[in-house]
Amino acid sequence: MSIASGEPQLQRRPIMSSGRAPQPVRVINQGTLAPSSGKIERSKHPLIPEVRDARTRLSQTASVQPKFEFELLQLLVRNELQALPTVPLLAVIFALASMFWAPMAHAALWLCSVIIAKLYVVHVCRSFENQQRSKTSIELWRRHLIGAEFLSGLSWAGLALVGVSVADASGQVFILVSLVVYIAMRMTFASSVLTIFYVGTVPMTIAVVERLILQNHPFYYAMASMAAGLHVYFIIMAQRLNTTALSMLAFRAEKDALIAELEEEKSISDNARAQAEAANIAKSRFLATMSHELRTPLNAILGFSEVMHTELMGPLNNPNYKDYAGSIHDSGTHLLNLINEILDLSRIEAGKYELVEEPVQLADIIDDCWRLLKLRADGKSQTVTFAIQALAPAVRADARATRQICLNLVSNALKFTPRGGQVVISVISEPDGSQVLAVKDNGPGIPPSEIHKVLQPFGQGSLAQQTAEGGTGLGLPIVKGLIELHGGTFELSSELRKGTTAAVRFPISRVIHAAPVASSNRQQPTVAAKVTAATAFDRPKAMATRTRPAPSEALAAIEPRERRQARALVAADAPPLLRRRVTDAA
Repeated sequence: MSIASGEPQLQRRPIMSSGRAPQPVRVINQGTLAPSSGKIERSKHPLIPEVRDARTRLSQTASVQPKFEFELLQLLVRNELQALPTVPLLAVIFALASMFWAPMAHAALWLCSVIIAKLYVVHVCRSFENQQRSKTSIELWRRHLIGAEFLSGLSWAGLALVGVSVADASGQVFILVSLVVYIAMRMTFASSVLTIFYVGTVPMTIAVVERLILQNHPFYYAMASMAAGLHVYFIIMAQRLNTTALSMLAFRAEKDALIAELEEEKSISDNARAQAEAANIAKSRFLATMSHELRTPLNAILGFSEVMHTELMGPLNNPNYKDYAGSIHDSGTHLLNLINEILDLSRIEAGKYELVEEPVQLADIIDDCWRLLKLRADGKSQTVTFAIQALAPAVRADARATRQICLNLVSNALKFTPRGGQVVISVISEPDGSQVLAVKDNGPGIPPSEIHKVLQPFGQGSLAQQTAEGGTGLGLPIVKGLIELHGGTFELSSELRKGTTAAVRFPISRVIHAAPVASSNRQQPTVAAKVTAATAFDRPKAMATRTRPAPSEALAAIEPRERRQARALVAADAPPLLRRRVTDAA
């Protein structure tokens, strides 16, 4: 019986047979991978319901059990060969015991016939075992095994003729006990094929019953009926053992079919996952290598639109053109920022983002980011409070990556916090030596079910989409990727309609425990070490006391080498027509 039905897709596994030739179990391919399109096509007829139906049929009654004839013959042959010493040893014991009440010649002759018959049975079993299954004729070997077993049964029936002329009650009882022992032994070894069990035991039962009846005594009549009844009982037991063997083979076949299906599905899923990973890597590599091709035309657009908007080459006759140029410049800037975020994320995923490590003070990074984002906070009347631990040690990190982390976290907090809200930016040294940069807001928050979503590229929370200014959904994935490149962790916790806290943790291996690195002459935010978010929220619009030098003073405070590097970086990212202006200013 075929456990799984349907159209075969990949393979056939012959695990059972019936009749003259083995019947293969056909394994359904639930999904095949199309090499041209890379898509997975699912079968219209899944295997699971069919396997469930097969399991139900196999577990109900014996009438629906398949005849695994080849496997049953294999089980019989295996039992015969494994019990090879048992039958001759039992025959020797019976022959020696019968010598006490029967002539020795009778016992010796019977023992020789049993051993010869057993040798023939072993020869047939070994011949069957050495045959290849594909070349095996089930019916032919069944006849051979039945003939050999019938010959063995006749030899054992000869025990009833040993001492037949001796009228001894102990001899009759011994013959009956020998019959019971022999039938029990054959039931154990030959119950997998009931026909062989019948032909091997019926001759001896008939011979023993006939010998007892010939004694012409009621006592022996009772013993004869007892022998017949015991044989019937052992036949019933053999049938139950046969049913158990059939069920075992059926469930083994079902298990093989399920294992084959699981292996096939695993292979399909592995191929699909490998293709998806290859496509993702190819996408990331493509975007990582397209930086120059994407930025060059945008730089030209930004440069020329800025020249037109500022009327650097002369006034424009139509004032609308100036507005158009400003709109082009704003749109190009937005597109350039989006492309930069996509490229940064692609480089991180492709493993091409290289860190330039140096000692970095997180307070200086926050100060730089605040200068860029102050106007946005002022435009929404938001309160920003700094809680920076005094004398916090520097960390060994990439300054540009750390600045981008801070910018993304603070800009997200300002973006998703409503007008008049509060934002707290803190730097804390943990007891384990790590250093944490955290940004807390009282915005709409993120539902717990969407935390995983917002950490995926282009993912945004449902409430944020309704209340925020809009965004690409790349900020947090970039933060997560950059901090993981530093060996740190990114933690995002949120409570619905109460706010969100985003924190990046630099591990202790990144913290420089020596004297703090000498920073620029810019003063750091001056905040008590124990300032908390609750304190900031209790004082609406209260800003931490800090001194912000003018841009020219800040630029003069930078050492000449750092100033040249900063100007070179600005010149590299600036539009082509504006690079001369940056160089001339240097």
